[in-house]
Amino acid sequence: MTRVIHKFTRNVPQWQPRVTPVDLKEATKEQLEALQVTPSNTKVSDYVLVLAHDVEALKARSPLFNAIMYDGGGMSRAERELGAIAASMVNRCIYCAAVHASRHAELAKSTEATDQIFTAGENAKLKSRDKAIFDFARKLSECPPQANESDVSILRAAGLTHAEILDLVLSTSLFGWANRLMHVLGDPVRKE
Repeated sequence: MTRVIHKFTRNVPQWQPRVTPVDLKEATKEQLEALQVTPSNTKVSDYVLVLAHDVEALKARSPLFNAIMYDGGGMSRAERELGAIAASMVNRCIYCAAVHASRHAELAKSTEATDQIFTAGENAKLKSRDKAIFDFARKLSECPPQANESDVSILRAAGLTHAEILDLVLSTSLFGWANRLMHVLGDPVRKE
C-alpha cells in the first residue's frame, strides 16, 4: 500500500508515475539515445523514463537541465538548490522540494538551512545571502512580475554577481516547469 505525501520533508519519497515509464528493454533507439544525458548522470529515474515518451522534448530538456543546475561557475550548486527548493515549496511539489533539500544539505554539509525553511517557510532565519536567494526565488515563483529591480538590488547587496543572479533566475524558473510536470505526471508516495 502507498500513501501520498503532502508535507515537506528532506526524506525523499518515491515518485509514483501516472503514465507508465518507458521500459528500457523495449525502448527505441531514439529513446535510448535521449536517455544517455540524464539530469545528474546517475540512475535513470521513473520521471525521466516517463519523459522519454517524447524523445524530442527529452533531448532538449536534459542538456538544458544539466546546464542550469550543474554548469561550473556562477552560483554554487547549493545555492541553485536553494532556488529550486523555494520554487518547489511555492508550487507545493513535495517530491522536488525533498530531492533538492536533500541535495542542499549534502552540498552545504548541514541541514540547518533546510530545517529552517521547512519549519518557518518565508520567515526562515537564514544567512543573509541565503535569505536573499530564497526570498527572491520564492517571489519569482509566486508572481513573476512582482520580482523587480528592488529585489535584484537586494541580491546585489547580498553579494551576488550578475552571472549568479541569472543562475538563480534560471534555476528557479526551471523548477516552475519541472514542478508542474511532476504534479501532473505522478505523486510523491511512501510505501507502507
